[in-house]
Amino acid sequence: MASIDKPPEILGGMIGGGIFSVLGLAVGISGRAAPLAFGIGSLIALAAGYSYVRLALTYRSDGASFTYLDHAFPRHPNVAGVVGWTVVVGYIGTLALYAFTFGAYGADLLGKPQSGVLRMALSAAVLVFFMLVNLSGTRTSGKAEDVVVYSKILLLSVFAIAGLTSVRTENLTPVLDTGISSVFMAGALIFVAYEGFQLITNAVCETRDAARNIPRGIYGSIVITSALYIVLAIVGVGNLTLTELVAAEEYALAAAAEPVLGQVGTTLVGLAALLATSSAINATSFGAARMMAEMAQETRMPRAFSFRNKKDAPWVAVVALSVFGLVFTVASGLEVIAAFSSLTFLLVSIGVSVANLRLRMDTQCH
Repeated sequence: MASIDKPPEILGGMIGGGIFSVLGLAVGISGRAAPLAFGIGSLIALAAGYSYVRLALTYRSDGASFTYLDHAFPRHPNVAGVVGWTVVVGYIGTLALYAFTFGAYGADLLGKPQSGVLRMALSAAVLVFFMLVNLSGTRTSGKAEDVVVYSKILLLSVFAIAGLTSVRTENLTPVLDTGISSVFMAGALIFVAYEGFQLITNAVCETRDAARNIPRGIYGSIVITSALYIVLAIVGVGNLTLTELVAAEEYALAAAAEPVLGQVGTTLVGLAALLATSSAINATSFGAARMMAEMAQETRMPRAFSFRNKKDAPWVAVVALSVFGLVFTVASGLEVIAAFSSLTFLLVSIGVSVANLRLRMDTQCH
């Protein structure tokens, strides 16, 4: 089995992908307080990330959340099974979310933002492409992800720096124009934008020097992503009216780029969105498939999900994830997909935190 120092195919699932998917949704709920909503999401992610780090280093298994709950509730195996299935269903939701967003930004770049058929075709194409990438094994997946991750961070950083120089301060106040409760509601809805850090633990067995790289990967990705999301939310709210951002819900960040850099900015952000959502799809498929394979080996899922091809990729799991993600992204809208995915990962994060509390005598030693 190939080993990896810093699994970019996992880190790519978090850095940059979510902001394109949920900025418009966050503004629609919390108004000018959208940056605060992203801040709340980051604090929840950090709290959950601590539990994942401790558990990942104590129980080194690609089963991740499923494995942790199995150890925490040894007399109640159904608890781990339910959580494992919940995580998998959540990953299907995130695949659908990123594929939906890829299609929406792709259609906007092609000048047909209202074309549902074009959006669905692009969504299907990106899912199939990264299904084939993941079937090719870790090495191919990792090389593709290196290029995508660094490119999208560069593009987003350029836009963030340029956007801050043109923020209209009057657009940022009053901050709590929709009430305090709306900030927490938005924070919960957009939590899916942070879920990618969980994927890092699904590759612990393939990560060289896990004791060093797992904490760096989880804490580092949360901090970098949080800073990026908050700044981009400020840029979005500061450069467009709330009405304009909500109207461009599916490609809100691209709309926010036009006042900053004109059509060049719109194109720049559109390309960054394609790169970000692509890497998120790649990472989600990579990590989720390995968790499914681990669960299948423990007889908590059909045995077929443990089957691996010559490249050591759990090919049945990869294909199943892609197919179900495709069905979901075609059949549902952005808000439904985001709400569904956020709810599942919030519940799982709570479950993992409870597991860490129950197992604290073991996890504190790592």
